[in-house]
Order: sequence, then C-alpha cells, then structure tokens
Amino acid sequence: MIIKNAELETVCGITSKLPDNEFPEFAFAGKSNVGKSSLINALMNRKSLARTSAQPGKTQTINFYKINDSLYYVDLPGYGYTRASVEVKAKWGQMVERYLKSSKKLQCVFLLIDIRHDPSANDRMMYEWIVHNGYEPVIIATKLDKIKRSQIDKQVKTIRLGLGMPKGGTVIPFSAETKQGREEIWDYIEGMTAETVSEEE
Repeated sequence: MIIKNAELETVCGITSKLPDNEFPEFAFAGKSNVGKSSLINALMNRKSLARTSAQPGKTQTINFYKINDSLYYVDLPGYGYTRASVEVKAKWGQMVERYLKSSKKLQCVFLLIDIRHDPSANDRMMYEWIVHNGYEPVIIATKLDKIKRSQIDKQVKTIRLGLGMPKGGTVIPFSAETKQGREEIWDYIEGMTAETVSEEE
C-alpha cells in the first residue's frame, strides 16, 4: 500500500459524538504499551503522527486517522493500565463498546498481543468482547524483533491457544523496528477494502 496522505481527522473523548464516516474503518486495540502507536505510525509510513509514549495509558481517546482519502485507521484506548481508576477504566470500556456497536463502517478489529508473553486475562477478555460484538479479531503479534526467529512459531501457537482462537484465525507477527509484517497487514486491509467496495457496487 502506497501512503499518499495520512492525517489525524477526528479525536473522540468519552462524551464526544462518534463521526459518521463515509469510508471503511479499521480499528486497533491492545493493552497499554503493546506498541499500538508504533504500529499505526508504521502503517501510515509516518514517524510520529500517532503519539508514542513510554507512559502507559496515554491514549484516552478514540483517534481517527484518514488514509489516502479512502479509509480510516482507528486507534482505540489502551486497556489494562493498572494506575487508571476503576471509574476511568469503566468509561473507556463504555466508549469502546459504543464505537464497536455503532460504527457502520468498521470492517475489522486488529488486536495487538506482545509475542513474547502469554495473552493476559485482559487480552482474553478483549478478544472475547470483540467476538461478542460480531467481529473476528485479526491478531497482530508485536515486538517480533525481541525474540529469535526459531521462537516465532512456538509463540504464535501460544497466542492462539491462550486466546482460544479458531483454526482459521489470522495471526500476523510484526516488528515496529524492522517493519516485518507491515506488507501483510496492508494486504489484509486492501483486500477487505476491495471487498467492501464490490459489495457496495
């Protein structure tokens, strides 16, 4: 995918009205510090349009990035941030649920899991929640450059088992450092966008 232009178009807080976009949306979910902003920057071919932070729990809004005037990347708030209050966590959850249930253009939810670790209870809950809302999550196994090549298959299998994924479920290993996996994610998005266009025609 050639990125001609990318811009942050809409930022939605807890009480904001969600945009009624005309183009397909692809959402990205993951726990705090799993590398979501780094992934979105890599997919936009930008260094820092999505703000990365060493401080977890930084994204407290739903951010809509318009790509090539034809689709949106939607950055959802990170979950599992222990220092956020119960009340704040509940509000983030309600905001994400409202988006998943009300978006007319959401095509796919990418769920980011750190390839080095077993999925956490929060990861499993988010996976089940996405499924419950009618979507089949595509797993992006981040921080690929932090493990040896010989460990990849084993770690992907651990993620599949930990989340209870169906056999045909998609897992894409990804590294923000080397950009390995980026083309595969782009291809997936382009394939789904093409399908949407043909259905609408």
